[in-house]
Amino acid sequence: MNMNTNSLSYEQEWLNAYNRAISEEQWIPIYPSSADFQQDHRERQEPLTFVLIHGSWADASFWDGIAAELSKKGHTVYVPEYPGHGADTNKNVTHAVITKSIADFIVSKNLHNVVLVGHSFGGSLVQTVAQIVPDRLKRLVFLDAFVLKDGEMLVEELPPAAQEAFQQLRQSSNNDTIMLPFPLFRETFVNLASLKLAQSIYSHVTPEPAKPFYEKLDLKKFYSLNIPKSYLYLTEDNALPQGDGYGWHPHMSSRLGVFRLIKDHGDHISTAKTEPARLAQKIYEAGRD
Repeated sequence: MNMNTNSLSYEQEWLNAYNRAISEEQWIPIYPSSADFQQDHRERQEPLTFVLIHGSWADASFWDGIAAELSKKGHTVYVPEYPGHGADTNKNVTHAVITKSIADFIVSKNLHNVVLVGHSFGGSLVQTVAQIVPDRLKRLVFLDAFVLKDGEMLVEELPPAAQEAFQQLRQSSNNDTIMLPFPLFRETFVNLASLKLAQSIYSHVTPEPAKPFYEKLDLKKFYSLNIPKSYLYLTEDNALPQGDGYGWHPHMSSRLGVFRLIKDHGDHISTAKTEPARLAQKIYEAGRD
């Protein structure tokens, strides 16, 4: 197995998980099997507190349908918007500024036992936010999300041709942003959508601040944390090339050491709009104990 030197070894992660289970007596009781119990178990969900972090070329409305479905199941859901997105037209923001805004939100709401969920670029924010408020987090969930190595820039995870295109788009903007051309967005971010839906989603896309893509992140503390982690992988997500040293799973997910893997059908953005109930269920499966 190709091990990442920025994280604990896979074997050490296993040992740590085992030791935590022993010290906290986290043994799973065995219940008698019964149809009634199994039906009840399927219908009831343990109430959780979710904080949902969106990705690039999106805003907090990305989560509208999913957040509504989670709320219907009795969960508490927060969807903070962060600087440079939504109604904020100032695109001169950094990764650190965005990170601080999310950490401050969690503290200001006095949230604890949070299931912190990051989509796409939001995965790098889960990593940095976890370094600031680790005692308030119950589990980290990465939804087709970046898991960066210590000292890495997000742009370094893109193929060389994409890196060159991003640099050209950045240089051609007048406010240090990157705007995805529709043909690229259509084939990679919303590849399962109809053309009409793809055009509708794209009509709400705004240029993305470029600076956070080009900042080297100090993630040493993240890779020392013992917070449980999950990776939710949507198998038709083509926003990153699948295979050849790129992609969401296993390329990104394997950096988490020991983690819970949940797979489902979907693309990068349009599935959240068309099938929010199904994605909400998968996010719950990723976030529950």
